[in-house]
Amino acid sequence: MIITKQKELNKILEQLKGKSKVFVVGCAACATKCATGGEEQVKILAEELARNQKKVTGTIVLDTPCDMRIVKKELLNNEKAGQAESLVLLSCGAGVQSIAQVCPEMGLVPALDTLFLGSIERLGNFNQYCSLCGDCIIDETGGLCPVTRCAKALVNGPCGGAVNGKCEVNSDQDCVWILIYEKLQKNTATIKKYRKIKSNTSISKPQRIKTR
Repeated sequence: MIITKQKELNKILEQLKGKSKVFVVGCAACATKCATGGEEQVKILAEELARNQKKVTGTIVLDTPCDMRIVKKELLNNEKAGQAESLVLLSCGAGVQSIAQVCPEMGLVPALDTLFLGSIERLGNFNQYCSLCGDCIIDETGGLCPVTRCAKALVNGPCGGAVNGKCEVNSDQDCVWILIYEKLQKNTATIKKYRKIKSNTSISKPQRIKTR
């Protein structure tokens, strides 16, 4: 799922400078699970905007704002949304851009920062386990991605700097290659296989965050 965090209210208000009528849009999928764009967060933000002299013409939580079909069906011809000068969007960047494509005449204010593709540890706690590199090798590494979970994005085994099973770059992080070795002890042939080194210029470092 896409992990997001809400922008500070002052930043949202800055984007709304000169706009008095707004319509707040949430996301029932990823942003709801992140507690950044569900029914509760939409209601709270609408109330905060109203307290800051913005007229909220209405709110909606779309099932998946990144699905243009849903945007066309539920938002494009929404009368209350049409009354607003800006849509305030509690969704990831994909949702914002889908709405921008379907509703090109509407002013858009993204109210969330999109962080990474993550896995849920427990509600509110998320880990980055995938970098969307487009060349998946986890069939060879026990279902664990070294491209994302290794601080150096090594695809050919550990760097040798791990201490007590922890990464030398981040001592709070398990060395993923040690985890891979422990998982594949009965099939070490895949560990010994040489893999073409990936360019890590577009690979983000692994993250763990709490959204609440």
